[in-house]
Amino acid sequence: MTSNDETIPDVKLSHCGYAAIIGRPNVGKSTLLNKILGQKVTIATPKPQTTRHQILGIKSTRDSQVIYVDTPGLHRSIKRTINRYMNRAAMSILNDVDVIIFVIEGLSWRNEDQYILEKLGSTGIPVILVINKIDRIKDKEILLPHIKELSKKADFAEIIPVSAKSSENLQHLEEAVTKLLPVGQAFFPMNQVTDRSERFLAAEIVREKLMACLSKELPYAVTVEIVKFLFENDVMNIDALIWVEREAQKAIVIGRHGDHLKTIGMRARKDMEKIFGKKVFLQLWVKVRKGWLDDERALRSFGYME
Repeated sequence: MTSNDETIPDVKLSHCGYAAIIGRPNVGKSTLLNKILGQKVTIATPKPQTTRHQILGIKSTRDSQVIYVDTPGLHRSIKRTINRYMNRAAMSILNDVDVIIFVIEGLSWRNEDQYILEKLGSTGIPVILVINKIDRIKDKEILLPHIKELSKKADFAEIIPVSAKSSENLQHLEEAVTKLLPVGQAFFPMNQVTDRSERFLAAEIVREKLMACLSKELPYAVTVEIVKFLFENDVMNIDALIWVEREAQKAIVIGRHGDHLKTIGMRARKDMEKIFGKKVFLQLWVKVRKGWLDDERALRSFGYME
């Protein structure tokens, strides 16, 4: 998503590089990225494993450019092919970045956090440990002993408590990241905010609304494919296919008298109009592709095996 000016200015920046945002599912990685950028480039829901792809978020200032890489949540349980893909997507970037932002949640330290820390230990890349969701901690004094205990687990570049939701301490985090980046010129145009297209974001917005509207395991059995993305007569015309694994799931997504699908479509359209700044005409369909979560050919056709 950029403006029409794609020129990379010949300006020497003080710091420029890549920072991976890593953590177990549902610790607030995507919310953190959106707040840092000041706009939505990746979807975020209260449900774990919302993020399925690597997504770049580019923050450029007069003297720096930080390319944040939002990643799927890392987890030990790899039950299906799509879970293996998401773990690979998260891990594959680690040797290609300058800084790792390792996000955990509040006062907890789970087995999954320890698993990730062990994975990061072999990279040799500076790790900033971010304690997210501190807005939920009423007594902030208990943070200090928690930070002290965390500091014993590894030689972190910094340990920074933040609230992505309220933006508390995000400026400190950004400054800490920037200091660890090499000196160099911009990799991307200064007005570019992400590497993903509006078409990709449209599909993700529909999936976000599906995850918000559907209960239990069903959101994880759906994916979205954009089959039409055309701007004409001052209207963005978008047709999206929602793919599920079984006929019963199709009925649930559609809902009685089509109520679910109407709600999902209405919420997605409003979000798209806000983000794209254009009037949107959105049409949704639901189709069945049996076993797509374990089908590498299907995953590749949906853009998951890139």
